[in-house]
Amino acid sequence: MLLNHKTALVTGGSRGIGRGIVKAFAEQGAHVAFTYHSNQQSADELVQELSSHSDRTIKAYQSNASDFKQTQELVTRILDDFDGLDILVNNAGITKDNLLLRMEESDFDQVLEVNLKSVFNHTKATLRAFLKQRKGSIIHISSIIGLQGNAGQANYAASKAGIIGFSKSLAKELGSRNIRSNVIAPGFIETDMTSGLPEQATKALTDRIALKRAGKAIDVANATVFLASELSLYITGQVLVVDGGMN
Repeated sequence: MLLNHKTALVTGGSRGIGRGIVKAFAEQGAHVAFTYHSNQQSADELVQELSSHSDRTIKAYQSNASDFKQTQELVTRILDDFDGLDILVNNAGITKDNLLLRMEESDFDQVLEVNLKSVFNHTKATLRAFLKQRKGSIIHISSIIGLQGNAGQANYAASKAGIIGFSKSLAKELGSRNIRSNVIAPGFIETDMTSGLPEQATKALTDRIALKRAGKAIDVANATVFLASELSLYITGQVLVVDGGMN
């Protein structure tokens, strides 16, 4: 129970890596609020699944992560519902891949709004609570694409690299208040976002991984639990790569 008596907010928690983080946090004793954009059925199913096997409070909130005002109002509501917050996981994200020559301006803008501006929105909204209690752990889910780039993903790479710079700056600003800010950079992880890849493309990717397999959501979730817990109290401003030795 590494997160016993702690309360966490996970953005984009109804599917993929976010869903894995919500489940891992609940299993480690945390009360969890998580956001979703449109798939209410998936969110409701996750709440029901976790609530039936635990006495932890698990709640889902529909939200547009890229909307600043909506995020402020949502976090105020969550702070009231849970009477505080200890952990923020900025996980919400999308992809709109294309070669830059063919990429529409709207595709670039939307990816940065959802992937990067949402990080600003939620961090800004939760900061007063962390400052008031003089403690907190903020974890941002980036990607190895933010570290090394990838053809056809200039918008995604820019958003994920931006998260790293944002987190490192935040760590320097907030360290004296005992608020930590770290990044997890996953590699090739099996989620619904990657399930549509052709078998040949999947094999080419796994052949580049030292462990010779794609990662699972739980692999990222376990790293997130570590950075959220008191096992990492002297770690801030860091990027933890979870890629099975791919990079």
